[in-house]
Amino acid sequence: QVQLVESGGGLVQAGGSLRLSCTASGSIFSIRRMNWYRQAPGKQRELVARIASGGGTNYADSVKGRFTISRDDAKNMLYLQMNNLKPEDAAVYYCMYDFGLDQFWGQGTQVTVSS
Repeated sequence: QVQLVESGGGLVQAGGSLRLSCTASGSIFSIRRMNWYRQAPGKQRELVARIASGGGTNYADSVKGRFTISRDDAKNMLYLQMNNLKPEDAAVYYCMYDFGLDQFWGQGTQVTVSS
């Protein structure tokens, strides 16, 4: 079983930066995709960024040029560098590790952006 824990969320002013981390524990074999999702109140959960095992990345249009996803396979960790944050980025951010046959989610970390 795999357990994920996000960290790095908090309150930041518009234009500021945060770096989110996702730490995994448990039995880790290989991870096909590592993902960051977010969900704001009253909205659908959306994929923010994804990084595949080969390093390929994908970003939501709303965060392109501002967010950078990275992974450290030696540590089974996932990161999201968020720059030039906007009020619309405020949400609970979740990491998700996709093993193909199974997916595991963290509990989320709150990001609040003041205007």
